[in-house]
Amino acid sequence: MKTLFKLLAVSLLTLLIALLLASALGYWYARGKLPQRDGEIYLRGLAAPVQVRWDERGVPHIQAKNETDLYRALGFLHAQDRLFQMELMRRLAKGELSEILGPKLLETDKLFRTLGLRAQAEARVQSINPRHPSWPALQAYLDGINEFQETRPLPLEFEILGIRNPLPYSPEDTLAVTGYLAYSFAAALRTEPVLTYVRDRLGPDYLRIFDVDWNPLGVLSPQAQLLGQASPARPGAKNASGRDQTPRLASLSDADWQTLARVGEVSQQALELAGVPLMEGSNAWAIGGQRTASGKPMLAGDPHIAFSLPAVWWEAHLSAPGFELYGHFQALSPYALLGHNRAFGWSLTMFQNDDMDLVALRSNPANSRQIWYRGQWVDLGNRQEVIEVKGAEPEAVQVGLSPYGPIINAVFADTLGTSSSATPIALWWAFYDAENPVLEAFYELNRADTLAKARQAASKLHVPGLNIMWANAAGDIGWWAAAKLVQRPTGINPNFILDSTQGQAEKPGYYRFADNPQEENPARGYIVSGNQQPLPRSGVPVYGYYNNPERARRLDFVLSSKRSGWTTADSQALQLDEQSGYAARILRPLLPLLRAAAEHSQDNTVEQKVLLNQLSEWDGRHEAGSIAATVFNQFVYELARAALADELGPALFNNLLRTRAIDVAMTRLAAEENSPWWDDRSTLADQETRADIVAQAWEATLTHLVKLHGKSAINHWAWSANHQLTHNHPLGQVKPLNLLFNVGPFPVSGGRELPNNLNYPIGPAPWSVHHGPSTRRVIDFAAPGQAQGINPVGQSGVLFDPHYKDQAVDYVLGRYYTMHLDADDVRKSTRSILLLQPDD
Repeated sequence: MKTLFKLLAVSLLTLLIALLLASALGYWYARGKLPQRDGEIYLRGLAAPVQVRWDERGVPHIQAKNETDLYRALGFLHAQDRLFQMELMRRLAKGELSEILGPKLLETDKLFRTLGLRAQAEARVQSINPRHPSWPALQAYLDGINEFQETRPLPLEFEILGIRNPLPYSPEDTLAVTGYLAYSFAAALRTEPVLTYVRDRLGPDYLRIFDVDWNPLGVLSPQAQLLGQASPARPGAKNASGRDQTPRLASLSDADWQTLARVGEVSQQALELAGVPLMEGSNAWAIGGQRTASGKPMLAGDPHIAFSLPAVWWEAHLSAPGFELYGHFQALSPYALLGHNRAFGWSLTMFQNDDMDLVALRSNPANSRQIWYRGQWVDLGNRQEVIEVKGAEPEAVQVGLSPYGPIINAVFADTLGTSSSATPIALWWAFYDAENPVLEAFYELNRADTLAKARQAASKLHVPGLNIMWANAAGDIGWWAAAKLVQRPTGINPNFILDSTQGQAEKPGYYRFADNPQEENPARGYIVSGNQQPLPRSGVPVYGYYNNPERARRLDFVLSSKRSGWTTADSQALQLDEQSGYAARILRPLLPLLRAAAEHSQDNTVEQKVLLNQLSEWDGRHEAGSIAATVFNQFVYELARAALADELGPALFNNLLRTRAIDVAMTRLAAEENSPWWDDRSTLADQETRADIVAQAWEATLTHLVKLHGKSAINHWAWSANHQLTHNHPLGQVKPLNLLFNVGPFPVSGGRELPNNLNYPIGPAPWSVHHGPSTRRVIDFAAPGQAQGINPVGQSGVLFDPHYKDQAVDYVLGRYYTMHLDADDVRKSTRSILLLQPDD
């Protein structure tokens, strides 16, 4: 027996030593792929040495003697930290993920092949103005990326996935990724099928809870808020311009609805499966010097983007003769999408304008390859795509092309194993049609030191629609809704699928940029953007999928309440604010019903009464210890499920929960006692009432939370115990790689559509934060060298790099770092120096 124990001990010791050796070798191997931040590196094509100082967060401060060298160095250094992110982004945009990730990404690739971003990028490259300085800068940046890829060790992820000979990066890759960014802003694929189904299958009484009409007074004014509460717009009524809002679509079949629901599902799952960030919302404001403590303008911004690892933004401080900028860059873009220097700065929010239409076509009964277009039968075009699939045979995809755009639903009819959809649905998208010189626009915005230059740069941004929030040290503040706004036929509401046979999909042209929503140096002394519906100068309705206005209203309330003395700390506090009026709008009409439900409950306990008292006294703050926040969010989901799911079915209901339409719909539903949604179609009983469904949702809320945490462990019902943030790496979706690559989870406060917008889809507890502030920046132009910012996780995307996750805890705690700009400050913060030398 002793001999047996000795043998077991020796075996275990041997196994332990082997594991330790394997871990040590793996760590040593991975360390060989870490970024080089000191010494010298020789680069082809440099005309002169480039000095790079690295600060305490791993941000490079790049000093070059000319612009071409600057962008070549930028590309090399960006790739050093983020090459795998670049590879994944271009593959997603071009529909090539299945080649490295296997069949589970096949539907994602089919969607992006149908969108045709690769083909569009190839065509756009041919029309680029080679004389504009943005073109040689882009080429130098891509040269830097390619030199890194050719001469340095490839990231660990490449070896895990078997990517051995990655293709060189090209301008087509950059433009395809730009197309992906434009696509990620568009909500039409998820929203229009749901709203059209409600209108055409359920009827106008069901549509009443949705905010599908233009609000002529805006959403921030007190008058507009009162109107929104008292008399929600009714489908079929005419808006202020006298336009009929509800032209009906020719009947769609069950197969049509099934394929459209799948389009919506894949459009969401595509981004989640790939682990690539999706643009979701944002906050930004500019405050004039008359309202700040310093007497100079202040700029604040926190774009809301899906969390990922590595983080969305990569920061770099660029300097060359005649040019300096501290910028936030995205993969494969040489131009900062966010930036500032001593003279000016800007931030972005999503405009949310609707630049994408789903168009129902009429097929020729005698020839399925023809559709009715402007009074005659015309042939559909065709584009063949072949998708390489890891571990499987290549997949051929036929994309039908109509005069309005690609047929978006046919490929999913095949995927679902159904017969081809009776009604082809085309995708019209301004991205296919507008000139969109986006490279020129951001090159110029990176240098826009005057109001006029910033306005001119903004006018060149056509798709996606972006709000440019801008300020300068000279005292100006400005905001431009930058987009090519399409004209549509009178009476057409693009929230719904359009009927081509009735002329609904025709586009007479575009409005002038001067007619877009915009403000410069307003008398109120501040400008705020929170993805709310804006008011255009022209008075022409600008339809879009705007966010719940409660977040913007909260920002506007705080900004208007403090008329002077604004400091950086004040703007930081507003970025971290955790309150809005949304909860009050839902609970106000329902609290009496909740109390009645508790009184009649068989489990009418003291705990229920305590919870209801907390809800009735709750101010809507989603603080870490709030139990009311947990109960409220679970109740909202249960209420939506009990009221809406039986009419919509699983696929459309789940798609609705991931649209911006659901938030306003829930406030209107709560207030409308006689809504037909309250009847449960799945029961044979008499028609249910609002009180019945509220009682059902309340009981389901308590049942779920008790099952999750137990009745006695009420402290586990606290918000931060149920609301957590994990930064997911694309490979972290495969266990046990999640333990190696992912960062988190972190218990967090904040919440859905609050200023601190740590957001999640409506669903059951616990909630995993999906998107939120991708950076928080505050710049007081009295001291732009002391601007404050934070990255949600870290600057680097390289595993085991000290900057892989060094900001994650401070982000959760609401801390900020200085974005070093002044020369003395840069020198003091330098942790290492790298010299990039010409390779002659």
